[in-house]
Amino acid sequence: MPSPQPPRAVFAMDPVHLPMLFPPPLMARLRRTAELDPALVVRDFTDPAVAGALAAAEVLITGWGCPHLDGGVLAAAPGLRAVLHAAGSVRSLVGEALWKHGVTVSSAVTGNALPVAEYTLAMILLLGKDAFEHRERYRRTRTHPTPAETAATGNLGRRVGVVGASRVGRRLMELLRPFDLTVLLHDPYVSPAEAAALGAKPLPLEELLRQSDIVSLHAPDTPETHHMLDRARLALIPDGAALVNTARGALVDQDALTRELVSGRLRAVLDVTEPEPLPAGSPLYELPNVFLTPHIAGSLGNELRRLGTIVVEELERLAEGVPPRHEVRHADLTRVA
Repeated sequence: MPSPQPPRAVFAMDPVHLPMLFPPPLMARLRRTAELDPALVVRDFTDPAVAGALAAAEVLITGWGCPHLDGGVLAAAPGLRAVLHAAGSVRSLVGEALWKHGVTVSSAVTGNALPVAEYTLAMILLLGKDAFEHRERYRRTRTHPTPAETAATGNLGRRVGVVGASRVGRRLMELLRPFDLTVLLHDPYVSPAEAAALGAKPLPLEELLRQSDIVSLHAPDTPETHHMLDRARLALIPDGAALVNTARGALVDQDALTRELVSGRLRAVLDVTEPEPLPAGSPLYELPNVFLTPHIAGSLGNELRRLGTIVVEELERLAEGVPPRHEVRHADLTRVA
């Protein structure tokens, strides 16, 4: 049954993100659904100034910059029953104490997956056209390439290896469907039948690397996936092929990848690295076969409103006594971001 009183909610994040996540129309919906102070944004759960608000809080609306949620939060907010995260992964945000206490956790990761998949699609198509290499050549020569210089260019029949059928990976495979590309997939949790339904050919990781013209990473950062592309596996990728990483830098041995890229054997589009950002002296900033971006594939600017909308809808469901649509379950954290 719906609660007779609206839930009491508190924001916990870096306040710089609040206006973009919840512009006035969304903030108005939040205030119609819950009791909350739009001017109160918690950055420190031990701050005496927020003690009263936390003591009454049933819901935390979190985002980037939220402090780690551990037993101290439960001590400050003993009535807490839900965390609605207006961002992606909650792996490093939500501690064991909250899971054991039975706090419901919801994430806007599905909304964040769309811009990452869109970015990745764009990069795959540009890589297929050798756009980055031709741009560099055009800068140097101020002349158009000859037919011989474009003989290997084009997206017809390119083999795209997707590593990880995560939310981003699945959305990317949907976006790839209209194009004349062959999609390969490695994900140990996906059956051959499910891979076929996704429009992909399932392969072991090593075989996917050997067969792909472009490898795109979409696996979560877990102990099992840490440096999954090490020196030996990077060496399996064909000469001239490309790596796209919009997932986590820790999936790749950065030193081994740097050696491959400095040699010119591989190309790469890297939105994430290890560390992040790279040291100022890294050669990757200057290499013509590397396209670096500063972790922009996820939601930025007006895309943040999509994340806020998901949280507002989750809060409305909570107020109506309906289970959240985007709940994160503790058991799933071993294989999701």
